[in-house]
Amino acid sequence: MVDKIFLGLVLLGVPLSVIGSLMHWPSVIMFIVYCLTIIALAGFMGRATESLAIVMGPRIGGLLNATFGNAVELIISIFSLKAGLVGVVLASLTGSVLGNLLLVAGLSFFIGGTRYKRQKFNVFDARHNAGLLIFAVIVAFVIPEVFTQNMSESSTMSLSVGISIILILLYLAALFFKLVTHRGVYQHAEKREAHEEHEEEIPEWSKKKAITILAVATLAVAYVSEKLVHTFSEVGETFGWTELFIGVIIVAIVGNAAEHASAVIMAYKNKMDVAVEIAVGSTLQVAMFVAPVLVLISLMYPTHMPLVFTLPELISMVTAVFLMIMISNDGETNWFEGLTLLAAYFIMGIGFYLL
Repeated sequence: MVDKIFLGLVLLGVPLSVIGSLMHWPSVIMFIVYCLTIIALAGFMGRATESLAIVMGPRIGGLLNATFGNAVELIISIFSLKAGLVGVVLASLTGSVLGNLLLVAGLSFFIGGTRYKRQKFNVFDARHNAGLLIFAVIVAFVIPEVFTQNMSESSTMSLSVGISIILILLYLAALFFKLVTHRGVYQHAEKREAHEEHEEEIPEWSKKKAITILAVATLAVAYVSEKLVHTFSEVGETFGWTELFIGVIIVAIVGNAAEHASAVIMAYKNKMDVAVEIAVGSTLQVAMFVAPVLVLISLMYPTHMPLVFTLPELISMVTAVFLMIMISNDGETNWFEGLTLLAAYFIMGIGFYLL
């Protein structure tokens, strides 16, 4: 039933996005059409990722999902930078971190927990990710805020570029560590889980079909996302939303709809390794790859983007990181822990709305 609704939304939404854009329909109507189309396309991306996760294993599946999901946000952010909306881009990066750590993980833990009393995932991965989260969000995002208090604009950009290059190099090293040099450290737990839970499982689509659908859906989302950016200012004025709220809540939720859908589906099926890899892996990819790449890309545009967040954005991200580490460090979860993460997300959402 849900699959048919998503298929209908895609078949209707993509042509409407093109026609509405060419005929200059009202921004508010087009904003709703674009958002629904992206979310429907995310459903197909989720199903394709699930097939790939069965074929290629939870870690690669989670990484692929995070990459395709973040490709969408990267494209939305590049068009926003081109339009000079630096505040929206920084806010959407904040929203991605909060959305993945609190909303996606919270929904996954809560919905999975309503079916299973206790859900377990790889505790070694959780501890490895905890260290990276502290580095990526607390060290790399707080340091520029502290050091740039009395810096000139050019020095601030120089510091941001230096940190961005270090972040990208460390992210690539983290992937190499996880997927190549230390792959065997985590293999036994993965094999045992695969044997116990996924022995009889058959992917919905073949590897080739799943990759094709992922690629086509991402291209379609990219087109719709580019149009979405141009509706922000008018929609903001209509509903009384600030640039910060649009970035933190709206852009982040729509831009990361692929991960949201996939992680919840995985948790519902008790595939917590993939669900956690999507939520935390995507956060790390945003903080250590997407954000620094956007800083470097902004150098090509008249308005440069330093890696300096506002105080509410920073405090929210740091709080989300510590809460997620405390909840996930034991390698198991339940519905109440999911509800705690969701409660934190809604508290921050109210705060950003009222700012």
